[in-house]
Amino acid sequence: MSDGPGPGRPPIVLPELAAPLRSDPSPGPLGALPYLLYDALWLLAAVLGSPWLVWSALRRKGFTNMLRERLRTPRPRTNRPRLLVHGVSVGEIKGAVPLVRELAARHPDHEIVISATTDTGMQVAHSLFPEHTLVRFPIDLSWVVRAFLRALGPRCVILVELEIWPNFLRESNRAGIPIAVVNGRITDRSHARYRWFRHLLPEFARISLFCVQDESYARRFLDLGADPRRLVLTGNLKADGLHVGRQDPGPELRRLIGPGRDQQVLVAGSTHASEELAVVEAWRAQAPLARLVLVPRHPPRCAALVEELRAAGVAVQRLTELRAGTVAPDPCQPVIVDTIGELERVYALADVVFVGGSLVPHGGQNVLEPAAQGLPVVFGPHMHNFRQEARLLLDANAAVQLLDARKLSEALGRLLRNATLCARMGEAALAAVERQKGATALTAAALEATCLAKREP
Repeated sequence: MSDGPGPGRPPIVLPELAAPLRSDPSPGPLGALPYLLYDALWLLAAVLGSPWLVWSALRRKGFTNMLRERLRTPRPRTNRPRLLVHGVSVGEIKGAVPLVRELAARHPDHEIVISATTDTGMQVAHSLFPEHTLVRFPIDLSWVVRAFLRALGPRCVILVELEIWPNFLRESNRAGIPIAVVNGRITDRSHARYRWFRHLLPEFARISLFCVQDESYARRFLDLGADPRRLVLTGNLKADGLHVGRQDPGPELRRLIGPGRDQQVLVAGSTHASEELAVVEAWRAQAPLARLVLVPRHPPRCAALVEELRAAGVAVQRLTELRAGTVAPDPCQPVIVDTIGELERVYALADVVFVGGSLVPHGGQNVLEPAAQGLPVVFGPHMHNFRQEARLLLDANAAVQLLDARKLSEALGRLLRNATLCARMGEAALAAVERQKGATALTAAALEATCLAKREP
């Protein structure tokens, strides 16, 4: 448990924050009408989309189970008071780790419930939070949400980064459960989309506390109707969740996908469609003797990716095949990591890292994970979902941002040929991540002052 901001940091000083919301701020029939229409749209979509639902149930493994879990009423483990921490998928779940640890230390008498939306989010949550109750976030139909909240009865709902579902927020208000957004951020696309609905469904007025990463995100929340008395700048929780320094990949990964003698390692992490081929072409042009490791963001793509690379004349190996012993490790061939939850240990093998989702207009992926291990980071022009993290590394001269995909080959080749430059960038990356730490203590203090404050009798 961290009682304060840590050595060398000033004591935590919070602005004066408004009391948490424990009732519906838009009561009455007029306030209820948009939500009745919203429920009706859900039902209409289910009817019109029933062929797609049947097709998905037949073709997509786990789809029926996911749908059943989102409709099911959860069963808590204990009768203790509860806190609900929700993250949509992998990034949010991993970002919640330091805060969940802090809350568990501050409230050992509480049951902490972790929820996620995606299958990958649930898988990562199971690996990171085995001691906590895990549930699937409900479908946003009013009666499904009511049953979910009634079963859990959380003292507070904590949404990691941002997850706006109108019925969930309204039913939480009506049940007297305060809602907090932590590690808050809002992308350009989301900001524009929410502006369309801010008058019809003013959801940001239903949130008791916004713990926001930086001032640019704070301005967006305020523009969407957030009360300035409910907003505090905390920094990025993900920095506190990172182990600063090179991790140990473990003997198995080192043996199966590690470098050969005097061989450098290039890791392309969280890649999306078309990015792997661009990295492979850069590798063949600039560093064909290096060990290339590809870690797609979505492992179900891996079978198609293998065929795509083979069609381009590149023989590849898959980590699951190497573990099964069906093929022998070959450092001369690229390897595809077709599993979940191992990216940080894979980064530990790298000399240079390319972070995907950035050559295509996806918006980027988490660049702080490799930076925290002292690695030089390369990413593309599309980083609008991780603008603050990208700017942090660029300002520290710890990363290279490409203007377009054509510059990838040149950038990777320059780094792989210059060990001194890589070391200097890696040291700068470590220092930049270390300076970001402290968001967890500030976020916990804001929660204790508002949503978790003892209610007056």
